[in-house]
Amino acid sequence: MARAKDPAVRTLLLERAAHMLRTREPVTLRSLVAGTGVSTMAVYTHFGGMDGMWKALRQEGFTRLASGFGAVPASADPVRDLAALVAAYLRNALDHPDLYRVMFDAGFELEDLPAADASLEHLVQAVRRAVDAGRLRPDTVPLDLAIQSWTIAHGLASLVAGGPLPRGTLDHGVPMLAALLAAAGDEPGRCRRSVEAGWRHLDGGRPVSPER
Repeated sequence: MARAKDPAVRTLLLERAAHMLRTREPVTLRSLVAGTGVSTMAVYTHFGGMDGMWKALRQEGFTRLASGFGAVPASADPVRDLAALVAAYLRNALDHPDLYRVMFDAGFELEDLPAADASLEHLVQAVRRAVDAGRLRPDTVPLDLAIQSWTIAHGLASLVAGGPLPRGTLDHGVPMLAALLAAAGDEPGRCRRSVEAGWRHLDGGRPVSPER
């Protein structure tokens, strides 16, 4: 009889593996389950073995990112929505720093590459809506601007989630993203207000710190 899968055990093993990688502990079948209260069989039950666990580990970061993106509702302001998606990206990295580090480690395969690629599509669609709304120039390439927005998010996340800079550094993303979108055609003052509104998604509605 196949053993029943327990989502809590699966999450426990993935988060433990990510933590062990960050702390440079050897990750083996036995070390992974040590002290967890589950047996080595749980790794086979949930992942089919260690190879499956590594694939699932990297995929989990994108799964949680997709969940964060999905929690951002579309509004009448597509520039605000794009900023909110960037903020959701940062929030995911801060909430799951160990998993975030693994997301972009090409040393591990992904379970579902198209699903990971779909994360970027959330940003592409927000840019496309901004173009359609006349906020950005008609010749704007949505994919290019989405990648540039992602780059801002990834740089900040890498420096704060697992790096040397304090959380308040994230607010530097507001002028950077606003400058990027204004250069793409949005009116600077309106753009800044929209980005600030979207950025509040980072911390549940807190005001953005003034630019220094």
